[in-house]
Amino acid sequence: MIAQLRPPSLDQIDALAQAVVERLPPLFRDHLRSVLLRVEDFPDDEVMRVMELESPFDILGLYSGRHVGMKGDEPTGALPDTIYLYRRPILDAWAESTDSLEDWVTHVLIHEVGHHFGLSDDDIEAIEAAPE
Repeated sequence: MIAQLRPPSLDQIDALAQAVVERLPPLFRDHLRSVLLRVEDFPDDEVMRVMELESPFDILGLYSGRHVGMKGDEPTGALPDTIYLYRRPILDAWAESTDSLEDWVTHVLIHEVGHHFGLSDDDIEAIEAAPE
């Protein structure tokens, strides 16, 4: 009998992401204490519409909220800052690469943390491309 392997669950992806947060330097972890981390299979219809996505596989993660530089003047009723990781698109990217799932979760999470600190996609790409 062949054992059927199942893809990692939402909870397993969440555990990987939580482990990444725990490895961040204390200064970054402190800023993330009030940021929710949510793992969902796909972006919802509102995200699809606002981001003008053709497919729910077109986005691996999303930061929703006000970046660190905008803190202190939150409007009444503002939703908490949230980092979303989208499991199915991350699993597809992982399946098509030689990188580990942990590497993919780390990459997406750190990218979204960059947005929390006010960095644009271009800023993040420049940092990633810079020699170490």
